[in-house]
Amino acid sequence: MSAASDLLAAASAGDATAVRTALDAGADIETRGPGGMTPLIIATKANHVEAARVLIEAGAHVNAKDDIQDSAYLYAGARGHDEILRLTLDHGADLKSTNRYGGTALIPASERGLIPTIEILLEAGVDPNHINRLNWTALHEAIELGDGSDHYAEVVRVLIEGGSDLSIRDGNGDLPRQMAAQRGYDNIVAVIDAAG
Repeated sequence: MSAASDLLAAASAGDATAVRTALDAGADIETRGPGGMTPLIIATKANHVEAARVLIEAGAHVNAKDDIQDSAYLYAGARGHDEILRLTLDHGADLKSTNRYGGTALIPASERGLIPTIEILLEAGVDPNHINRLNWTALHEAIELGDGSDHYAEVVRVLIEGGSDLSIRDGNGDLPRQMAAQRGYDNIVAVIDAAG
């Protein structure tokens, strides 16, 4: 096997020692594997923290994207891989970078209700009012695609505290409060009303 294929296999297996060995043997840190994934993206998608750490600290590009427009930064944010997310933020993650839906990492994190991840991204400075190709902000997505539970009411509260604009309408022209009310999410309506 070549050093490049050794590196891809090591990243896939989450073997940090083998990653280091392949890099020392001259493997291209940005070599591409299946789906155009770099070793770092492969490690990130499997949440192999130590392998990702070795790659990032060796200079892997945290914003490099694969064939479906995922980068290590975007994927870690979307999936709540918070240790890798913090590493990408410490090594130049592009907060304006967007996924194949035209959304920042904050939008899928909000859809999935990943509160610790949402807090990390807001603290890092990701724009809570970025609008994706579906005409949704993170707040719209949490209401539209969340389950209306108290957990999602907390997601909405965190987003509002983080600067989400309650006056932005979705693609149907509805405000976040209207979206919640139409779905019978009284707990979310109450959070929005409390925020004024």
